[in-house]
Amino acid sequence: MVQASRAVLPIDQHEPKEGRRLHFYAKGEQIPLVSQGVWQVCQGLVQMTTLCHNGEEVWLGWAEPETFFGNWFSLLTTYQATALSDVHLIWFSLREINASPNLPQLILPQMVRRMRQTEALLAIAGQRRVEDRLQNLLLLMKREIGQPVGGDTRLGMRLTHQNLANAIGTTRVTVTRLLSKLKHEGAITFDRDRHIIIKNESFPNVADW
Repeated sequence: MVQASRAVLPIDQHEPKEGRRLHFYAKGEQIPLVSQGVWQVCQGLVQMTTLCHNGEEVWLGWAEPETFFGNWFSLLTTYQATALSDVHLIWFSLREINASPNLPQLILPQMVRRMRQTEALLAIAGQRRVEDRLQNLLLLMKREIGQPVGGDTRLGMRLTHQNLANAIGTTRVTVTRLLSKLKHEGAITFDRDRHIIIKNESFPNVADW
């Protein structure tokens, strides 16, 4: 088990992950971002956000294990990353990325996936009905971070109602009301740790990106 004291592994020149310092950030902690390198998630989930001029937080997506993230991939000056769970990360400098024959090949497919995720979030944000936005977001997350459980799908991270509200551009009160409605209709349930479980037959009339 990796300890929070920044473990150092033996160096292996043939495997980018080996021999690298692991950085630990606790759930809810903001992850520092600098322009001269990128992070890769080894364990846990990271939420990316930006802030509008009015102070509202906008959800840009998330980074799961194997995914790279950092300021290098964004033009936003208020780009932020927050640990949605306890996370372990490794750091790659731009110099070593440019000099490596392997790292760009690892980063490219992850960035394509992130681009598709961001496009889906933009499409969701453009829908008029808040209920449609929430249902599409749940389906997107079911596909991206869903875990099979008892014939249904459990979202792999615990989300607050405010997290979901930020993601779809509405209020926490509205999300609470809509989640209660979906639970009453049998479309979702919650486990004892308050993770959302989506019934696999839910939302049959919603396009699943």
